[in-house]
Amino acid sequence: MGVLEDKARARLFYKYLSRVYDTINPFIWNEEMRDEALEWFGIQASDRVLDVGCGTGFATEGLLSYTDDVWGLDQSAHQLEKAYAKFGKRGSVKFHRGDAERLPFADDSFDAYWSSGSIEYWPDPVAALREARRVTKPGGPVLIVGPDYPNSTVFQRLADAIMLFYDEAEADRMFAEAGFETFEHHIQQRAPGTPRAITTIARVPNDGNAADPV
Repeated sequence: MGVLEDKARARLFYKYLSRVYDTINPFIWNEEMRDEALEWFGIQASDRVLDVGCGTGFATEGLLSYTDDVWGLDQSAHQLEKAYAKFGKRGSVKFHRGDAERLPFADDSFDAYWSSGSIEYWPDPVAALREARRVTKPGGPVLIVGPDYPNSTVFQRLADAIMLFYDEAEADRMFAEAGFETFEHHIQQRAPGTPRAITTIARVPNDGNAADPV
């Protein structure tokens, strides 16, 4: 487990990163990548969407171009303060401070679930994916963006020491263990030689929140 796959350390990390996050983020996850993922997401104007790990609201902004019913959740108070400055604390986006592994929402609360740049900090990603399945209506899309596993052995060791990086095979395992039956992966990259993102779009099974597989 990487050093940042710890909730307290991740909060401390984002206390400082939040100051420059919007400047750094476009070099890793830019508007073109976000907009491409939004097309795959395929949400409608009437959909209620949950943005988990919303941070300063970069993905939230994109989601609002599709629907007005967006809810944002993040564990970092400092990231949320930046989001409040953009959208208002009690504006059109309904923000919550909370944990991806224990979402403060009832079953089937949302038509769709989005999380970009958050899974790498989750200590138990399968538990969080089960929560994504629980709060999303049957048939609804769940989109997760995380860092693709590096090819270089040196960078693999560095990545493993910091946070969760994973490949398509590991994504298959996590989503299947969380109870998803239908999912596909896409590799995104800002430019050759830059960090790659692995973007997974899954569908909540029609039995939705049936008992988790053992």
